[in-house]
Amino acid sequence: MPEPLAELGSPAVVLIGPPAAGKTRVGKRVARSLDLPFIDTDRMIVAEHGPIAQIFERSGEAHFRALEADAVSHALTHRAVIALGGGAVMTASVAEALAGHPVVLLTLTPEAASQRLDPVTRPLVRDGIDAWSALVESRMPTYRALAQATWDTSTRPIDRIASEVAQWARDRSSAQGEP
Repeated sequence: MPEPLAELGSPAVVLIGPPAAGKTRVGKRVARSLDLPFIDTDRMIVAEHGPIAQIFERSGEAHFRALEADAVSHALTHRAVIALGGGAVMTASVAEALAGHPVVLLTLTPEAASQRLDPVTRPLVRDGIDAWSALVESRMPTYRALAQATWDTSTRPIDRIASEVAQWARDRSSAQGEP
């Protein structure tokens, strides 16, 4: 994986959640607020291997998940705000690697998701909101088990959510004596 522009260390925040929850949008704002780099593992994969939909078509989901696990493993070694792809946590090695890191779950309603989803770029939701709902339902126990905090992004302003997540990260770092 190419080296992200972040110093080595422990992530300040790792964002997880379903497709279209706003992990990238919130993550960029949290990173700016904390004066840290932002790493999006899906973008790391696209930069090195091409569009995710093409990876799925060409090599299958299992190959994509292996690339994703490598990207996450690399990202977690940096002091940054990190956004994971929606299905990353379903890979056992990724879920295990998140232990001890500050994990935030972003959620949204099916109604909000239907306004945000692009089935062309999100191969696992090509069949619409029902497919998205089934996918989220199957992943939600894992999301909840890994997260230490949760924010719903359905209707609240993204800037406000990002501010709250950044404050959560600051409070957590202070409580643990981290920089």
